[in-house]
Amino acid sequence: MIKDHTSLLASAGLVLFFFIAGLLDILDNPVIKILMIAGFVVIVINIILTKSRDDDEQKNLPD
Repeated sequence: MIKDHTSLLASAGLVLFFFIAGLLDILDNPVIKILMIAGFVVIVINIILTKSRDDDEQKNLPD
């Protein structure tokens, strides 16, 4: 699974993709919309999984 820095890079890539698609005026294309929504959902799920894994690791640390 990918880590926090990879989530940040994926977010930057999604923003860049959004910017380029806006410049090319192809944001109304259904394929582009599906790619944008899928990329967003994957990033959100990854952030949730990464943070929950970090919380579990902190709970399991010995005192």
